[in-house]
Amino acid sequence: MPFADSDGTAIYYERHGSGPAILFVHGSGGHHAAWWQQVAALCDDFTVLTVDLRGFGKSDSSMPEFDGQDFPGDVVAVLDAEDITDAMLVGQSIGSVAALRAGLLRPERVSSVVLGHSLGGISHPELRELAAADRAEAVKLPVIDRLLTKAFQSERADLTFLFRQMGTFNVATMQDLRNLDTDGPTLEEIQASGVRVAFLAGEKDAVLGVKTVTRAHELLPGSHLEIVEGAPHSMYWETPGPYNAAIARLRRTLTAPKDTA
Repeated sequence: MPFADSDGTAIYYERHGSGPAILFVHGSGGHHAAWWQQVAALCDDFTVLTVDLRGFGKSDSSMPEFDGQDFPGDVVAVLDAEDITDAMLVGQSIGSVAALRAGLLRPERVSSVVLGHSLGGISHPELRELAAADRAEAVKLPVIDRLLTKAFQSERADLTFLFRQMGTFNVATMQDLRNLDTDGPTLEEIQASGVRVAFLAGEKDAVLGVKTVTRAHELLPGSHLEIVEGAPHSMYWETPGPYNAAIARLRRTLTAPKDTA
């Protein structure tokens, strides 16, 4: 599988299937292989791209430290390498911040961005306050309980173990992604870009509450909102059926209102 050049950094990615393009951007504990349940389900109808941000998976991890501000460029490097001009970027958790910034950097290559379990780092005082309150509650829980439901952990000990193992392939950590939120885009900047935005959240997300995501949707005119019943923060892993259906539906319906002339 190929590597893209992101300002001298080798970024590993994979391309599967054919059709309208969907590029998945992992969160702090993931990498390209975390999307195994999405690639298998979607590649018959869509071009599915997965990427390892620098410091994750097979991408270059040799640098002494990582700067989250570089991650959007890693996504852009894949879009450029494949000459994609109508991608839907799908972020997971903090990976949504990289996805949104990549879309704003290359709106000519990105028609829409799906913010999975995330506000995408949008700069807005009310949203920052709401998200901070949600995080204050989340940190009271063990990390695994923030990401997967207790029922799933009990019933699927095998997939819970594999979920934990995913992060052991990475050199970068959550701390390396945190500064992605610095100087985030405003609602006005997102609207001006012409990139359509959808908020995708789980009813049982213990990290970012449904009320917070709903408020973000209300504040961003033209945005879409998908709330999946019974789904946790790591919906893509625990409830892939509803998650995949939502992604396919969004890819088929979201179109950027761009000039065609």
